[in-house]
Amino acid sequence: MNLENIGSPEPRWYVLHTYSGYENMVKDNLVMVFKKNNLTERLFDISIPMEDVVEEKNGKRKVVQRKMFPSYVLIKMIYDNSMWHIITNTRGVTGFVGPQGRPLPLTEDEVKRMHLEKPPVSEIKFAVGDTVKVIEGALEGFVGVVETLDLDNYKCRVNVSMFGRETPVDLELNQIEAVEE
Repeated sequence: MNLENIGSPEPRWYVLHTYSGYENMVKDNLVMVFKKNNLTERLFDISIPMEDVVEEKNGKRKVVQRKMFPSYVLIKMIYDNSMWHIITNTRGVTGFVGPQGRPLPLTEDEVKRMHLEKPPVSEIKFAVGDTVKVIEGALEGFVGVVETLDLDNYKCRVNVSMFGRETPVDLELNQIEAVEE
C-alpha cells in the first residue's frame, strides 16, 4: 500500500466511485465544488476513460464510445484530509476507492496502463498521409492512413479499411503507431 504519498504536494490520480450513469454529472459537480471552495489550483484533471467499441445494429456495424470503467471517475489533484468531506459529499459520489473509503493514489504503472498521462507531442513519429497501425482498442490490428492530426487535443482521424470500405475513425495518438515501410 502506498500511503506515504497521501497529502503530498504533488498532484496524484485518485479513483472515485459514483452511482451508475452519474459519471458526467459527478465530473461537472466536482468542477463546481472545487470552484465554490476556491480549490481550483488543486484540481488538475477529471477523467472518464472511454474506449471505441464496434457495435452491430440492424446489420450495420459502427464504432461507438463506451465507458471503460462504469461507475468510476478518475481525478488528478493535490489531496489533503480537509478535502475528503468536500469530495465525498458531492452529489453522485459514493466514495473514494481505497482502504475504508480513504483515497489511495494510483501508482505510476497504473497511470501509464490507463493512459491518463499523455506522452509529449515531440515523441509522435507519424504525420498526415502516413500509414499507421492501431495498437489498442476495438480496432486493434487494423491499418490505415492518417487523415488529420490534432496535437492540441491529442487526437487524430485515420482512414481504416473496414468491412470492405474506407472508414474514418477518431483515435487518441497513443492508440496508433507508424508502420515501417
